[in-house]
Amino acid sequence: MKQILVTGGAGFIGSHLVEALLSRGDRVIAVDDESNGSPENLQTVRNHFDFSYVTGSAADADLMRRLIHDVDHVYHLAAAVGVGRIAEDPVSAIERNFQPVSVVLKELCRAHESGRPLKCFLASSSEVYGENPGDRWSEDERLMLGPTSQMRWSYGAAKAVDEFLALACHRQYGLPVVVGRLFNVVGPRQSGRYGMVLPRLIERALAGKPPIVYDDGQQLRCFIHVADVCQAIIQLMESPNTAGQVYNIGNDQPVSILALAERVVEAIDPKLDIEFESYRNVYGDDFQDVRARVPDLTKLKKAIHFGLSYDLDIVIREVIEWMQR
Repeated sequence: MKQILVTGGAGFIGSHLVEALLSRGDRVIAVDDESNGSPENLQTVRNHFDFSYVTGSAADADLMRRLIHDVDHVYHLAAAVGVGRIAEDPVSAIERNFQPVSVVLKELCRAHESGRPLKCFLASSSEVYGENPGDRWSEDERLMLGPTSQMRWSYGAAKAVDEFLALACHRQYGLPVVVGRLFNVVGPRQSGRYGMVLPRLIERALAGKPPIVYDDGQQLRCFIHVADVCQAIIQLMESPNTAGQVYNIGNDQPVSILALAERVVEAIDPKLDIEFESYRNVYGDDFQDVRARVPDLTKLKKAIHFGLSYDLDIVIREVIEWMQR
């Protein structure tokens, strides 16, 4: 049994990770400032005798020092996510994606230097690759972010700085930290509020409205069930050879956004039409998007026993059922 701290533990991915850790016998502390997450996401475990919940921010150094003092592993998932949030509140999004990482890593380095080397998982994002034109992105690809005048790229830039800091802590202090770049994670509890595509499409279809696809719908994405992501994260933390490394975590089979919308319509109401809308109308004149985002999973599969338990149609059905409830 391990004592685990999960920051962002009431969020979409965080709550699923909490459940997975508890199910294998760990004791888990979840901390969340509830800016993205909600305690409702933790209903299934709120009375679990090995679980405790703290309302607070991972940017609070005193709180992090107290919580880190009694744990064995830290999973840092707290972040501001979603293209919509960047467009709506760019200053807060940038700060929320850097300040907590700086605080958590500093406290982990403090514990490490005092003789308590705590392993940490840092959740990063495929957004760090920016506009890279490659067909598949490996972890050593060049990062090709757009200009600073376009806020679209601020999220990827902040996540890249997070990675640099984490890897610098590993190099300079020996901090055992592993970085996971997540690609289009989907599943129950995900909100479409800040632009997450699958719940946004399903929400409109369930309301009897035409799902809206941005641009021409030919953007390629790779969707992975949150449960598969959690298992990969846990395996990376348990592996003795992953510290100081960066890993893509995702599905490597792409699907177009239009094809995704067609699957949603087929599952809910085949009579619904699909409507198209320009990025300009949603995110402003200066918005840029990436046409294809596909991970190379070679490194991940060499490090752990990685496989997918859910195909896309199963994921769509699960999200529909969750939203109906």
